[in-house]
Amino acid sequence: MNMTEMERLVGVMRRLRAPDGCPWDREQTHESLKKCLVDEAAEYLDAVDRKSDADMCEELGDLLMQVVMNSVMAEERGAFTLEDVAKGIADKMIRRHPHVFGDVHVDNSAQVLVNWEKIKKTEHDDYRKSALDGVPRSLPAVLRAEKLQKKAAKHGFDWQADAPILDKIREEMNELEAAYKSGDREQINSEAADLVFSIVNFLRFRGENCEDVVNRASDKFDRRYRAVEAKLAAEGKTVDDTPMERLDELWNEAKADEDL
Repeated sequence: MNMTEMERLVGVMRRLRAPDGCPWDREQTHESLKKCLVDEAAEYLDAVDRKSDADMCEELGDLLMQVVMNSVMAEERGAFTLEDVAKGIADKMIRRHPHVFGDVHVDNSAQVLVNWEKIKKTEHDDYRKSALDGVPRSLPAVLRAEKLQKKAAKHGFDWQADAPILDKIREEMNELEAAYKSGDREQINSEAADLVFSIVNFLRFRGENCEDVVNRASDKFDRRYRAVEAKLAAEGKTVDDTPMERLDELWNEAKADEDL
């Protein structure tokens, strides 16, 4: 990496945050940038899925901007600098790869992961007291549920087969229906969340990537909705001015077209 370009980027960020810089950039905080960081990461993942090197390069730049901006804000508080961030991650990579930078021998990637977890545990022993520590609450909800379940499963807290999980899903569905009949909004939300959590458990136990599975459902909805829009456009109409009965018909046509 051309460090002069990195230095230029840091300089740009410092200028934007200066008293006579950009009002928007000056108003930002670590908290206000959280969503921006998540959005930029998601856009990079989309670029990877499209296999677009140009878009990947651009989106990595946007991600890097978030790292630099947060580091500059921390520097302003006297907390840490971008150099501290770089040093910290470089030291961590060396420490967690003793088979590369030390004299530890490994035969495969599985052994690498085992060593990684052991080293990671010693690094965070000062504040991680539970097996579930280390799963960020800011993760997408489905991914967080899956990670929590996987952590617990590593210690034997897991189902023995997938069929009983289906029974649990039915149980949660019955509880959701009961909550719905009661009209208690908080209870409805709680039972609906339990149902989703159980479905994630079912997929996770079967070795599926839950995020990918749910995304495929979203992709399916995206395709069919766009197909409905296209058919309506051919008729000179839009979704907004079309009765729900007609939308249902077009949806079923789009679904049938996919099944051909």
